[in-house]
Parts: sequence; structure tokens; C-alpha cells
Amino acid sequence: MNPSEIILIAVSLAMDAFAVSVAAGTAGQLPKRAVFRLSFHFGLFQFMMPVIGWYAGSHIAPLISAVDHWVAFALLLLVGFRMIKSGLAPESETVSRDPSRGLTLVMLSVATSIDALAVGFSLAMMEVAIWYPAVIIGLVTSAMSLAGIRLGTFFGKKLGPRMEIAGGIVLILIGLRILAADLVF
Repeated sequence: MNPSEIILIAVSLAMDAFAVSVAAGTAGQLPKRAVFRLSFHFGLFQFMMPVIGWYAGSHIAPLISAVDHWVAFALLLLVGFRMIKSGLAPESETVSRDPSRGLTLVMLSVATSIDALAVGFSLAMMEVAIWYPAVIIGLVTSAMSLAGIRLGTFFGKKLGPRMEIAGGIVLILIGLRILAADLVF
């Protein structure tokens, strides 16, 4: 997997965190510590989840190597469609006054990084080493979360759902490329 594909995956995975960050930013000017906590934890969880998924996938991969490209495609398709569905759904969640504390922070961090678990599993199926992609995914997510909070402060909730839809489309396209590459070669 080349670096541009890893960056595309990282950006796609960061869309959920970006959307939540935009929503958090619309709640008003967050203190610098809250901005740091949100962007750090979103990045940390996005780093950890692919590693966990990769570890699980690397133990299962030898058992399903004949169909691994279909598994990777199905997982990315599922995640992509889920992101698109979420982006098209009416905005029903509201952000609490300070989403950067306690259980709210943990729940948001897990919720925005579940997709990365499936991607880590897919990377194991493709026999891609996990550390470089996981670090890139975490750093991109932290940066996009920080940018999302800042944008949310200025532009409101309009960008959030569109970004999730774009991320879902990119994941589906990457899944199609994986499937096509394995079927053609």
C-alpha cells in the first residue's frame, strides 16, 4: 500500500472525528485545553483501533487468505455505506457543553474510531505492516479534529454531514480498488 493510499484512508477515517469536532466547535469557543483534549483523544483512539483490528485480523488472515480481498472490500464497503448513511441522516445528536471531559470524551473517541478497527482488520488481510498507517491515521485525525473545532466555531454544522459522506465514498472507492487489483492480477 503506497503512502497516498494510507493518507486517503487516514483522511476518510478522520471524517467522523472531523464532523464531531465541527459540532463541538459550534457549541461556542472551547478553551484551549478542551480543544487539545478532543483532538488528542480522537487521534489516540484512531491510532489504537487499527492496531487492535490488525492484531485480530493477522491471526484470522491465514485462515481466509483465499477470500481476503473480498473480506477487505466488504469491510470497507460496510464502513463507507455506514458513513454515508450517517452523513445523510438528520442531525439528532447534540454536543454537551464540554465534550472533552469524562465519559463523553471516551464515548465520542470510541464512536469516531470504530471504523478504524475494521480498516486495521482489512490491512491485516492485505499483509500491510500496521505501525506506519496507524501513526498516520492518528496524526491526520488529530489535525483534522483541531481544524474541525476551529471551522465549527466559524461555519456551524453545515460541513459535518458532507464530510462524512465524502469519507464514505473514498472508503468505498478504495475497497473497489482492492477488489479490482486482486481480481485482475
